[in-house]
Amino acid sequence: MKLTPRIVEKPWGRTELPAMFGDMRGRRIGEVLFEGGSSLPLLAKYLFTSERLSIQNHPPAKHECWLILDAEPGATLGLGLERQVAPEELRAAALDGSIVELMDWKPVQPGDFYDVPPGTIHAIGGGLSLLEFQQNSDVTYRLYDYGRPRELHLDRALSVAVRGPYAGTPIHVDPGQSAALASGPPFALVHAVDDGSALSDRTRWALPLEGSVSSGKDEARPGECLLIDKDEPLSVNGRAVIGAEA
Repeated sequence: MKLTPRIVEKPWGRTELPAMFGDMRGRRIGEVLFEGGSSLPLLAKYLFTSERLSIQNHPPAKHECWLILDAEPGATLGLGLERQVAPEELRAAALDGSIVELMDWKPVQPGDFYDVPPGTIHAIGGGLSLLEFQQNSDVTYRLYDYGRPRELHLDRALSVAVRGPYAGTPIHVDPGQSAALASGPPFALVHAVDDGSALSDRTRWALPLEGSVSSGKDEARPGECLLIDKDEPLSVNGRAVIGAEA
């Protein structure tokens, strides 16, 4: 079935989105997420940023990953810290804002893929469009929010924080090649080019990046998402991201 998109306004969002999402009529949109009920274990969404998001992390029930779709010149992601930091120093840095200088700000370009395990201190920079795939949880612990009037969660964030450099290995996706992006747990993710056979032994989320995906009478184009039952056929005409539990 085709999942229902929910458009979410955010203070860090954009007033103009790619044409596939239609006219937002001046609203500042930060997320387009695809819903099919709270019982779904995974969640797919697009994010659009005009400025940096909060510096944050997540508890063990929220593992996520990002595929960069578009990036303005100089756009960055904050992933991990430049060095190992003691809890007391990290708390003080979150309170006075110097945590910004402790972050490892990585330049990014379209096609870059990052896996972001729970506990990783991170911040999505401005000028980015990306596809996020994650466990279906809305729990976020903010350490620093650039003076925005939102609650911080220092005790909870510090209790799960990885207080050092990012340990993951970035992947750069070739748009003409199928590739495994994540193998899990908790989820598996592939970039599929004209091939819908991946992960067919389980329920799949399919998000076309170019062309379309279809299963039975259901079809989705860029900006949409299909949820396909285990063993149901999936056709990819173009290229798509396909995710499933691992």
